Amino acid sequence: MGIAEYAKRLGPYVKLVLTEVPDEKAPETMSPAEEAQVRDREGERLLAQIKPDAHVIALALDGELWSSEDLAMQLDKLATYGKSHVAFVIGGSTGLSPAVLRRAQQKLSFGRMTLPHQLMRLVLIEQVYRAVKINRGEPYHK
Repeated sequence: MGIAEYAKRLGPYVKLVLTEVPDEKAPETMSPAEEAQVRDREGERLLAQIKPDAHVIALALDGELWSSEDLAMQLDKLATYGKSHVAFVIGGSTGLSPAVLRRAQQKLSFGRMTLPHQLMRLVLIEQVYRAVKINRGEPYHK
């Protein structure tokens, strides 16, 4: 199953908006300074897409490791306290800029492996769907 299928499944439960900003054009090998510049430019584009009232969860290697139940609990807690707009942010190949990480209220890690952002988006949307089903007490195939 792909992203479109999970987006369709989430439709009855949440208003889902998937926004992608273009990757910064960059050579295959870069100096640390060039990587920082790429991260900063991508970060500016990402921040421009995030609503001021959004609760931001950045996907980062050094983020917290949550189970599916933990994610469900976090989303339920946010909804309980009136944070209806949650933005998950996935970085490009050089990661997220310091500005994006500062904007985030939470950092989430799916492990120490680096994954392409398209694959990470699929894993994330599946986990959000799973969290919604958990919170609603509805069955979901394991």
